[in-house]
This record gives sequence, structure tokens and C-alpha cells, in this order.
Amino acid sequence: MTLLRVRDLAVARGGMRVVENVSFTLDAGTALILRGPNGIGKTSLLRTLAGLQPSVGGMMEHAEDAVAYAAHADGLKPALTAAENLKFWSSIFGGGAVGPALAAMDLLSLADRPAASLSAGQKRRLGLARLLVTGRSIWMLDEPTVSLDAHSVALFAKVVRDHLVAGGAAIMATHIDLGLSEAETLDLEPFRAQPGQMSAPAGFNEAFA
Repeated sequence: MTLLRVRDLAVARGGMRVVENVSFTLDAGTALILRGPNGIGKTSLLRTLAGLQPSVGGMMEHAEDAVAYAAHADGLKPALTAAENLKFWSSIFGGGAVGPALAAMDLLSLADRPAASLSAGQKRRLGLARLLVTGRSIWMLDEPTVSLDAHSVALFAKVVRDHLVAGGAAIMATHIDLGLSEAETLDLEPFRAQPGQMSAPAGFNEAFA
């Protein structure tokens, strides 16, 4: 079953087109890895696919409320404990139980610790655990393994793999080999827009996207 369909999509950053004519489909049980040099538009493409900024051309189709997006920020409330943070996100999305999400990212021993006291890697693991309580079928992840050690990367890879086995899908901008044999690669270099193309919609201010 196809969860996401993209055709001739064009994306802008700072009022300038960065990639264009991007087309692909994402089926249940599959992952797509975005590749390309820094600045080519991987983050802008992910933000557009997640509905956080408008496209400047083309189309995309996915079910309503299908996407969970995880960016560089961990999305945590410092004063809340690890468990309370996940309960908050679960209540927002109407998603799953907190205990399994904590266990999946090896956070059970830190469940009652305030997020402010966690290390950078622990915060990252907690931020990624949010995906498990969203109930969303499509995960869009921007450099998800930042601050993670090798053990934590392996935990995250298993979480993604389990999500795919359960019928979900994932799009990731990452330079780390997660060992996902089912993942396809989309190199954005062939979709690089020509320099100088002004393409942002009238009245659109990316700072508020």
C-alpha cells in the first residue's frame, strides 16, 4: 500500500528554489534515505513533506494526520520528567503507551528524571521515543542520530525496523548507515534547482513556517 506519493515537487528556502521535479512513492514497510551535500535542501524537503512549509510546485498525497516529524530539536519540556514528556506528546497525538516507548530507547531507568538533567544523547533518545507515541504511520526524520553513540544508533535502527514491519514507513536525512536493507536512497543532486530561481509564494515568510 502506498502511504505517500510525491510528483514533480519543488521546494524553496529563503525565497529561492533548492530542489525541483522530485518524484517518488513511499510504500508501507519501506524507508527512504535522503542523500546529498550540505545545503542541497534535505531539511527543506522534509519540512515541506511534513506540511511545515508550502511547496512551490508539484504535489504530494498522504492520509490526513499520517506524518510525525522529528527535526534537530528534541521537542522536550525541561521541567517534565522523561515519562511526563512522553505522556504529554501521547495526549497531543492520541497515541500509544509510554512504557514501551521508554523501553524501546532504553530510557526506563530515566523515566522519573527531569529532561533538563539528561545528557545530550539521552535527550535525543527521548526525543526519538516521541515517535512511538504518535500513532503516525509516516516518520520523517532529519539527522536523527545526532548525539547518539553506537549502542543508541542500534536501538534507533531497531525502532525504525519494527515500525516498518508493523506497516509504517520512514523518510530520513542521515549520513549514518542504519543497516536497513529495505531502505531505498534518493540522491537530491539530480534535482538541484538552477541558481537564482525566486520561488516563494507571495506573502510567505519562511521564518514563521
